[in-house]
Amino acid sequence: MIGFETNLGTIEISQEYFANLIGHAASECCGVAGMINSPYQTVRSRLMRREAPDKGVRVRSENGGLLVDIHIAVTYGVNISAIVRSIVHKVRYTVEESTGFPVAKVNVYVDSMKAQ
Repeated sequence: MIGFETNLGTIEISQEYFANLIGHAASECCGVAGMINSPYQTVRSRLMRREAPDKGVRVRSENGGLLVDIHIAVTYGVNISAIVRSIVHKVRYTVEESTGFPVAKVNVYVDSMKAQ
């Protein structure tokens, strides 16, 4: 759970909600071929013998803002820097509009390329 204190109380949102929200926003960007498990998620999936529900997304709270890590595969032949800028903008906008939580940083890791 990720929580923030407000003057009315504490707001907590589950990791799974963030993973679904961010994964959907990133997948909608042109050139993204899919989400990739981070090394931590790969080990966890093998130990649990099932796919991680938060595939390719890690969210944590630090100093009043959210830190988002996204692991993606891109389509071969596209401009990677343009895709990453698009993902950072879309994820930041989507999370802040949906939850009201400030996003401090979005890290995008391009782990592989896939042919069309």
